[in-house]
Amino acid sequence: MLAENMVALGKRRSTIREIFEYGNSRAAEVGRENVFDFSIGNPNVPAPESVRQAILDIAAGDPVAAHGYTSAQGDAAVRGELAASINRRFGSDYTGDCLYLTAGAAAALSVTFKALTCPGDEFIVFAPFFPEYQCFIESGAGAKCVVVPPSVADFQINFEELDKCLNEKTKALVINSPCNPSGVVYSEQTICRLAQVLNEKSKEYGHPIYLISDEPYREIVYDGAEVPFVPHYYMDTIVCYSYSKSLSLPGERIGYVLVPPQAADSADLYAAICGAGRVLGYVCAPSMFQRVAARCAAETADIRIYRENRDLLFEGLTKMGYSCVKPEGAFYLFPQSLEADDRAFCERAKQYDLLLVPGTDFGAPGHVRISYCVHTETIRRALPLFAKLAADYAEIQ
Repeated sequence: MLAENMVALGKRRSTIREIFEYGNSRAAEVGRENVFDFSIGNPNVPAPESVRQAILDIAAGDPVAAHGYTSAQGDAAVRGELAASINRRFGSDYTGDCLYLTAGAAAALSVTFKALTCPGDEFIVFAPFFPEYQCFIESGAGAKCVVVPPSVADFQINFEELDKCLNEKTKALVINSPCNPSGVVYSEQTICRLAQVLNEKSKEYGHPIYLISDEPYREIVYDGAEVPFVPHYYMDTIVCYSYSKSLSLPGERIGYVLVPPQAADSADLYAAICGAGRVLGYVCAPSMFQRVAARCAAETADIRIYRENRDLLFEGLTKMGYSCVKPEGAFYLFPQSLEADDRAFCERAKQYDLLLVPGTDFGAPGHVRISYCVHTETIRRALPLFAKLAADYAEIQ
């Protein structure tokens, strides 16, 4: 006998991955240049030159230090440097002992859910949300995932629906800003209101409700948008971060969990995260890229390319009649589909080799995710196809 839930997960790839693989097979038939794959959030902007130089310098030094094991929670000197970088940016006073280095944000989230979960616990997520949250919470940690329906007018938090979801079993809430898939940045007003609600409910229920801030897109913002640093607004915050997007290093799997000392039971919480990392086998994040991250933490890839892509795609689609909240960050557009059945819409888009992801997978039916971390010329060539797709629906109506 095998674990049936794990067998099922292994046989069923995420919709995003299924579409990505379909794109690969379709490209073999018609040529890569004729497939407009907007399915996956894979940064297409090169990493900063400093990353390449850091790799060369580290590799040329002590090979044991470059490639050997570090402490389970990450090299102490690296954690100290990363904490200092965070402090310079946000005016905080963290030490390296507040950080647990991980193999990207997925590992950071997984160890956090595992560390927090007790029997009967519930975690709240806000639609639209990254689909793997549900997998991490339910299949990974054995908790219940509760979804707050979206506020489709602006994709800020739907507080009326949140109030219906909160109860004594709520262990934590998960926020993602800038958001995958909407690109929306939660405003300071939203974060302040959320903090007030959680403080009141924590007092009412007699236990802390943690706020898990998933921040892999923190640096990718446009038009002067500011991302509130959540620990400054709510004490019981845990930050999960990755350098996959900011430094264009998705395949190198490097990130961290930040446990601020003011969080409830912070010493035991950090110990639980270390324990969860041990159970899940996430000890010692990639040693080379621990050191690369420490050297390059203050830098980002060239996000001007993403902004150009956003503007080109958003302006082009809205002129055609597509309805969309303008993203302030990340590299996704999340327009309404041109029919209520977003899966059917995405299937029709395939007729033009436009590969889009249904919003149903993100908890927001009637929308589609378009990842614009692609070559700008790809968007230019795709816009006429989006126009043809819109014309199809105009004829139907």
